Amino acid sequence: MSTTTSTARPAPAGAAPEQSKPRIGVLAVQGDVREHLAALTALGADAVTVRRPAEVEAIDALVIPGGESTVMDKLVRAFELREPLLRRLADGMPAYGSCAGMIMLADRIADGRPDQQTLGGLDITVRRNAFGRQVDSFEQDLDYAWSTPGNTGTVHAVFIRAPWVEEAGPDVQVLARVSEGQAAGRIVAVRQGNLMATSFHPEVGADRRIHAEFVSIVREHRLQQSGARQSPEREDTA
Repeated sequence: MSTTTSTARPAPAGAAPEQSKPRIGVLAVQGDVREHLAALTALGADAVTVRRPAEVEAIDALVIPGGESTVMDKLVRAFELREPLLRRLADGMPAYGSCAGMIMLADRIADGRPDQQTLGGLDITVRRNAFGRQVDSFEQDLDYAWSTPGNTGTVHAVFIRAPWVEEAGPDVQVLARVSEGQAAGRIVAVRQGNLMATSFHPEVGADRRIHAEFVSIVREHRLQQSGARQSPEREDTA
């Protein structure tokens, strides 16, 4: 089934921002772009592809999909996306990376190629293809540290040539670990501020809770950026 995508475009001058519909870009140089677009659209976001530098400036947040991290790195540089992305991330733009996207957001790669670069932002060390080759792909239910109200229970995780987190800095929140098997205890989901990453692919199934967590981060960031604050409830006094 095909998914209709839109192209990122700046809002007209003087137009009021549509606070209820954040514009979330999916880095579309390589990887499973369409599935992320579908998940974000289902959650009410304005999901758009990002392939050009100008499109980086027109989004509220970014999703970096699974794929091949070394190829993704080369294409990001070839398409002149690296500097705009680094600038937006340094300014606090929310970003979520799945599988290869986790590697792209990691500050350090344990076994990266000599010329491989990441965008960074997450104080983690990742290991590429940590679980093995394509034939070693597997699925597992994981306990997950949900933050969005209403999200509860385990998440069914699909691992495909996935990385894991070997080291996480003190400001990194560990959201999930492998629950059983030889890799039990390995970190596979993290968050640090507005940045979030998973080793697994939540976009391949019908469960939208991981994406909902990220959309919630984006909405909160937009409110902070616009200066909006929810007023605390006050009790009437005599």
